[in-house]
Amino acid sequence: MLQDLMVFARKNRDIVYSLFRRYQQLGKPLMLGSELWDVFVDYCEDAGVADLETSPLAAALKKTQDAAIVDSWIYLDIRPGVARWHYLRYHFEAMTFEEISAARFLAFKENLINAQPDERILEIDFAPFERDFPKMNQVRSIGHGVEFLNRRFSSRLANELTRGDELLLSFLRVHGYQNTPFMINGSITSVSELRRALTGGMEYLDRQRSDLQWSDLEHDLRGMGFEAGWGRTMYGIRKTMSLLADLLEAPDHQNLEKFLGRIPMIFNIAIISPHGYFGQDHVLGLPDTGGQVVYILDQVRALEREMQRRIYMQGLEIEPQILILSRLIPEAGKTSCNQAEELVHGTEAVRIIRIPFREQDGSIIPHWISRFEVWPFLEEFSREAEKEVLARLGRRPDLIIGNYSDGNLAATLLAQRLGVTQCNIAHALEKTKYLYSALYWSQMEEQYHFSFQFTADLIAMNAADFIITSTYQEIAGSPDVVGQYESYSSFTMPGLQRVIHGIDVFDPKFNIVSPGASEEVYFPYREEKRRLTGLHPELEQLIFGDDLTDSRGRLEQREKPILFSMARLDRIKNLTGLVQWYGENERLRDLVNLLIIGGTVHSENSDDSEERDQIDKMHELFVRYDLAGQVRWLGLRLDRNLSGELYRYIADRRGAFVQPAFFEAFGLTVIEAMASGLPTFATRYGGPLEIIENRVSGFHIDPNHGEETAGILADFFSGCLADPALWQRISDEAIKRVEARYTWKRYAKRLLSLTCIYGFWKYATNLEHQEINRYLEMLYHLQFRPRSARISRQP
Repeated sequence: MLQDLMVFARKNRDIVYSLFRRYQQLGKPLMLGSELWDVFVDYCEDAGVADLETSPLAAALKKTQDAAIVDSWIYLDIRPGVARWHYLRYHFEAMTFEEISAARFLAFKENLINAQPDERILEIDFAPFERDFPKMNQVRSIGHGVEFLNRRFSSRLANELTRGDELLLSFLRVHGYQNTPFMINGSITSVSELRRALTGGMEYLDRQRSDLQWSDLEHDLRGMGFEAGWGRTMYGIRKTMSLLADLLEAPDHQNLEKFLGRIPMIFNIAIISPHGYFGQDHVLGLPDTGGQVVYILDQVRALEREMQRRIYMQGLEIEPQILILSRLIPEAGKTSCNQAEELVHGTEAVRIIRIPFREQDGSIIPHWISRFEVWPFLEEFSREAEKEVLARLGRRPDLIIGNYSDGNLAATLLAQRLGVTQCNIAHALEKTKYLYSALYWSQMEEQYHFSFQFTADLIAMNAADFIITSTYQEIAGSPDVVGQYESYSSFTMPGLQRVIHGIDVFDPKFNIVSPGASEEVYFPYREEKRRLTGLHPELEQLIFGDDLTDSRGRLEQREKPILFSMARLDRIKNLTGLVQWYGENERLRDLVNLLIIGGTVHSENSDDSEERDQIDKMHELFVRYDLAGQVRWLGLRLDRNLSGELYRYIADRRGAFVQPAFFEAFGLTVIEAMASGLPTFATRYGGPLEIIENRVSGFHIDPNHGEETAGILADFFSGCLADPALWQRISDEAIKRVEARYTWKRYAKRLLSLTCIYGFWKYATNLEHQEINRYLEMLYHLQFRPRSARISRQP
């Protein structure tokens, strides 16, 4: 692309110059790629050069993310494809392009913000630490890091084993529980002895009855050098031995993954999620409390079941333990967030352990604190969490999972002190939610404290052993949209730090592990025997009844289908945008009613400034479009069983679900609605783009084009009137899509397998990266920690 652009610019100097002069004359120092393209299209029309839209210049502008324009220079960052970046500058007098470095591009943008740019700004660059580490190079491999590592290291393993390497043997030796060894005992001291023992062991098993179990064979196998952990049944024991024997003979990446997944390695997990109200009842819809809580609660139920299954099949008698570490909030309202410990419903031993945030004098802070304000408390939180974990488990956990920016930083601190495998789950990275959030960080600092959050993200991303995401989009976006993690590859925060190389999405630590919806709660509307029909009178009262305390509007035409949306009431979730689209489209208003569940109807009941702004806007929209008889707004928090039956109730009435967010990292409500059989329309920005097959199992919508979206909705419902099979077809395909791709059972198996594999590579190679860990410690102690101490600890 660049070479073609350079050639075109030399041959068409007048066209390029006149177009760029038009950009310059707009007087805008920063222009988004979409703005550049719109001006380009207008230029082509004005100049009568329509064929220019197929030129190399058009191709470059189409892929430009933004431009910086000052005096005689225009700087462009061009993204020709996923995770591929080029930086150019154009000089108006010389009329030539020049390729430049990322650092130079970022420095130029800093000049736009700071009248006196700091020549000594901190530059952060992780690239030197990664030079000798294997990286993927195919875009299609992004998010499949474990497969890459298995292929890479099975080859290495083959070479080392031909020289008598004892890598696998030494790895097997370290496994045990409470001083009880697993797999092999001290009588096997070399790889050759292990091979002989495996041959003898499999020959011995071939002579035994197939219905015998480990307890029947234990005495003889122990005499051959084997300990518990190979399996419970005859088949399981022999299968594990056969996999290892095959690996020792001819390593294969698929057998390597299967064998590592069968080693007893995971008995205890610590999950970190500090912010918001982490509870099981009466919390959804409270500030900073939504999909992440639901995700973790469903996650731990699935993980406990899968851990129990694996431990049983390994022939062991150990009860797995999972601890969720969150914040204790004394002023917890109707929630249980003031309880220090709570058993998770539907589990045998998963516990929520709540640890308070403290003032500098050690006193407990009683009130809720925004997720943007938690940074001064996380270090002490992690230290108290460490004591709780060790006291309750009696040992180090086998895995630590961080959640969101604050939980990932706390997990980093905890994992580094304990020397434990660390997994990060971002859920949503704030950096891509707010336009120019890094460049204009200082203007947003008082409200959002992005200087802390983005630095914490960099530290945690680079410290993690592996990172799981729900979608490919989350990592690397699409050909036209920058991925959330990709946005951290290089950026600047003028006056604070310039990130030359922050994270590489080709790093094999990234893995896509999609969650699901609880199959006990969210199931198809057509499964009549499972339905909670006793809730229907309550649902009818909520939807059609007289005004409730926290409601506005009344659906006067009950026979219409219901268009439904449920989310937090904040700007990104865009519920007010949906109401505005509905209010402005008469055809849609004639076809359906609109039901909104989110936030609270009374602004005085909200402690969140952004939510209060959205509440005021919602009320204004009701008045502006006279929506009182067509829109029902409920400021309620429904329990899961009620919300599950609500999806199905709306499906009974041939309604649909809308997720109108400007960005959605994954989209649990999308999965819930689809699993219930409700046709779903969801934002094309983020996870729903992958979840939904457009016009097959649902519909993609663009929240930036509300009129177009309202038209898509109206077309669907009018199409259903003409052809009732349309609704049924989309509903059936939505159910099939979720059943095939998005279940918690699949999720739990994959996450535990990843933990086993990354645990092995951490042991077998220098994945711990001592050098980069020292760099991260410096960044934490010299950049993050001093700044976090300056945040006021007052609400």
